[in-house]
Amino acid sequence: MLDTETMRTFTKVAECKSFSKAAKLLFKTPAAISYRIKSLETDLNTQLFERTTRTVSLTLAGQHLYEHCSQWLLWLTTMPEELHQIRDGVERKINLTINNLLYDVDAVTDLLSYLQEKFPFTNFTFNRQVYMGVWDSLLHGECHLAIGATGTESLDNMINIFPLGEINWVFVAAKNHPITHLEGPLSNETLRKYPAINIEDTSVHMNKRVAWLLPSQSEIIVPNVTTKLSCHLKGLGIGFLPRSVCQKYLDSGDLIECQVINERKPSPLSLAWKKSHMGKVMSEIINLFKFHHPLATSFLKNIDIKR
Repeated sequence: MLDTETMRTFTKVAECKSFSKAAKLLFKTPAAISYRIKSLETDLNTQLFERTTRTVSLTLAGQHLYEHCSQWLLWLTTMPEELHQIRDGVERKINLTINNLLYDVDAVTDLLSYLQEKFPFTNFTFNRQVYMGVWDSLLHGECHLAIGATGTESLDNMINIFPLGEINWVFVAAKNHPITHLEGPLSNETLRKYPAINIEDTSVHMNKRVAWLLPSQSEIIVPNVTTKLSCHLKGLGIGFLPRSVCQKYLDSGDLIECQVINERKPSPLSLAWKKSHMGKVMSEIINLFKFHHPLATSFLKNIDIKR
């Protein structure tokens, strides 16, 4: 019924909207093309084309069949190369998680463009996680490799890590915020009067972490660093930001660095990957970071101390 030759004939007629044009391209007679399509419609007991004296067009059923036949014929064309890549150790699918602190749209698209050109038959999925959500996606999710897992030690012996560096934090408030007129270091009693701006940990199976929040202090939860920075600039609250993210606003005076009793220690981040899914694609990504390729270093703009 739907052998390869019939599918090729059907799709060519659908694309040409003509039996005679399809016949020329397939080096067949129009009668042979018409007979094959009619036999297909009879076997399926479904009309696939609307015919007029000049053109033919797909019915709804024909359009549905055309979409599937096109996909199948494309797969038949690419299948030998796909099998060769699988034979040579190229993974069919790679899921990458990126720490919210390192997520950069241009860095993601540049890396994806590079990987798709080099490994055209591998399916890539990128997602963004916060704090322990990165480890959660590695340990309990489908993530194969994470850019920016917290810490420099693996939480599981089946996961390898490569330290990327540290993020330095600075406590900031908008230039007109009341605490900027006070001499530091500022006490917790003073700070808890104002909302803390935080990004919620995306972990599902592991204990969530809170960046900075005092007992009885109100909290504003935002989805990412960009929004958190904007909230600080508008004076909506206080808290810590990566120094690299807010340095230009500190230089301009739009944000003021405040001294607090409990400073936040630098946060070490690492590249982390599952040993069980190691193939050519994973090796390629890991080497980009190990050898400081620009595609990798573009993710590290917010890291102050690189190892």
